[in-house]
Amino acid sequence: MAASNMKAIKRRIKSVESTMQITKAMELVSSSKLRKAKERAEQAVPFFNLLYQTMSEVASEAVGFHSVFTELRDSGAVLLIVMAGDRGLAGGFNLNVFRLADARIRELQKAGKEAVLMTVGRKASEHYAKTDCRILGTFDNVGETVTTYTALHMADHIVHLFGQGHLAAVEVFFTNMVSPLAQEARRMQVIPVPNLERNPGVQSLTHYEPSPEAVFDSLIPQYLGGILYCTIVDTYASEQAARRIAMENATDNAQEMIDDLSLKYNRARQASITQELTEIVSGANAQH
Repeated sequence: MAASNMKAIKRRIKSVESTMQITKAMELVSSSKLRKAKERAEQAVPFFNLLYQTMSEVASEAVGFHSVFTELRDSGAVLLIVMAGDRGLAGGFNLNVFRLADARIRELQKAGKEAVLMTVGRKASEHYAKTDCRILGTFDNVGETVTTYTALHMADHIVHLFGQGHLAAVEVFFTNMVSPLAQEARRMQVIPVPNLERNPGVQSLTHYEPSPEAVFDSLIPQYLGGILYCTIVDTYASEQAARRIAMENATDNAQEMIDDLSLKYNRARQASITQELTEIVSGANAQH
């Protein structure tokens, strides 16, 4: 009975050791991908900041500046761009952004407005395929390989829909990597363009043709593409950070389980040896 129990414990130890090797490997892979994603995110931020500053300057040039991309609309659907991961095994990473987006969908529906979706990441497309929400587009497996061209392609499509009056607003739901140990699901309104730093009292020597509004509107696809690129890369980096933490915890738990099973194995082995010695002594006494 003891020998049978020992074999079962040994098989389980080997199984856990095999799992621990996988989780350790996944942890190392995620760490490597996280470093690369952080570099891409840091390189993209200066371009976006400069573009936003330029848009603010253009909006400040004319008194009574007017653009369809800065004004609220009563008609049209609200486009929610929901970004998640392409794979699981990342703790509550995907669930957190889904909760935030789902709450916003319910809020819009309660207000009598239509919410339409665009999903980025396979987990997002799988999640919302099960709902009644209208999906305008899905972009799976783009996090690791996303380029500015991919982001601009998405932005052009969205700007076209907005220009035709189909959309009232555009919001992005993504995960911001606060630090390698903390990720936060966030919502960002991108159209109408919020918080422009206008200063109409400042006169500039710059002259825009055909008008400041036309120049401003022509920058919108680059502005939106920049936001999409930055948030996709940020979400991908957050996914890798969350997966690294999850795999590190899984590796630690596997090691604890191995230690516990090893203790049980040694106890069973000790009990088996004790039983054998008892049988030997009992047999020797019986012969006398």
